[in-house]
Amino acid sequence: MTDGPTPGRAAPPEDEPSATAELAEAVATAEDPWHVVHRYGAYVLLAIGTVLIAATSDAIGMDRRDWWVAGSLIAAALALQLWWSRTEPPTPRPSGRSALVYWARWAIAFVVTWINPFFAFYAAVGYYDSDRLLPRRQQMAGILACVIVVAGAQSGGLAPSSGLGWAVFGALVVANMAFVVITGHLQEKEQERARAQVRTIHELADTNAALHIALDENAALHAQLLLQAREAGVADERRRLAAEIHDTIAQGLTGIIAQLQVVKNAPTLDTARTHLERADALARHSLGEARRSVHNLSPAALADATLTEALKKTVADWGARTGVRAEFTLTGTAQPLHDEIEATLLRITEEALSNAARHAHATRLGVTLSFMVGEVTLDVRDDGRGFDPLAVSHRTARSETTGFGLNGMRARAERLAGDVTIESEPGGGTAISARVPLVPHDK
Repeated sequence: MTDGPTPGRAAPPEDEPSATAELAEAVATAEDPWHVVHRYGAYVLLAIGTVLIAATSDAIGMDRRDWWVAGSLIAAALALQLWWSRTEPPTPRPSGRSALVYWARWAIAFVVTWINPFFAFYAAVGYYDSDRLLPRRQQMAGILACVIVVAGAQSGGLAPSSGLGWAVFGALVVANMAFVVITGHLQEKEQERARAQVRTIHELADTNAALHIALDENAALHAQLLLQAREAGVADERRRLAAEIHDTIAQGLTGIIAQLQVVKNAPTLDTARTHLERADALARHSLGEARRSVHNLSPAALADATLTEALKKTVADWGARTGVRAEFTLTGTAQPLHDEIEATLLRITEEALSNAARHAHATRLGVTLSFMVGEVTLDVRDDGRGFDPLAVSHRTARSETTGFGLNGMRARAERLAGDVTIESEPGGGTAISARVPLVPHDK
């Protein structure tokens, strides 16, 4: 691992300096959990060994020459450690120079421990530095050399003076070697867990950076969706008003024109007055519907009546205006529906009746409202001259301005997850069927 930033890794957000510092500290600790020991361990053990030598010199029987040799070597060990602390690379790797430092330090420990066994504490520094300073082929030999120094001190000093002393020394070498191997194995497992932790920390940092990027992209996308939603809302409101105008004002004006044309050719004043009254009623009705459309209110026919009553009255009024025999039929058990569904079915009926009045030239017309399981069906049938639905659809697709007749009925039904089917043929009448989900009225 390097101390600097890894190339290709996303930088942490600038607005989270504390989190970045904590993450860097966690990475450094996880990468080398023994970094404190590696940095200061040699100094501590050197100090302990020096203190113990000073405290036990009389008991051991050190003379002036021993003190001169030991003191010179301890000073050399301190100088060597200071030099190595300054020149050691940030990422230690075994090299010839590091191996030279290891063996020079061992030689100092061996000689001073020979003079005073309590200095063996300093020799133990090689236990945890061998993998950092020695090439792999020298590591076992380096550890064994340190074990010999420590075991010699534990057995009473180097060299043993009797056969029993040599036996005890050999047993201590085996015991210390086993201890070091087991400890080294456990340390290797700990380092593997530390490396796994480092990988996890880096993955979390990458994920955190990617999350911030995704949040920024999400914010931009959210703003874009809001803009599109506003534009779609405006377009939808325009379509709604256009359809409402077509279904109310346009149809009302058509009816008024038809009544006025009858007035022109009325044989008597009473007949003319009757049709003028119908034209006046249509005008007032269209005005009320226009106002309701602007305010997005329910149709006037549904203000004080159920859907069944509104359809029955609408069919009867249409028959009276056109002179066509018109009947309304209800099948199933009627129940209050959601306001939007009732308004949609009424508007589809009004559009179908308007088309029949203008184009069908029918003598009979029937409107059937059917309540079934999970859906409501509206059927409008007439015995008029009919038409070719495919030809009408082809003309509509080629036209730049889409009409609000058949397409309007389909659009209204599709907004409620329903559909409209049309069956007709020239000379065979027309059947329009609208199906929408049965959604009860909100209570």
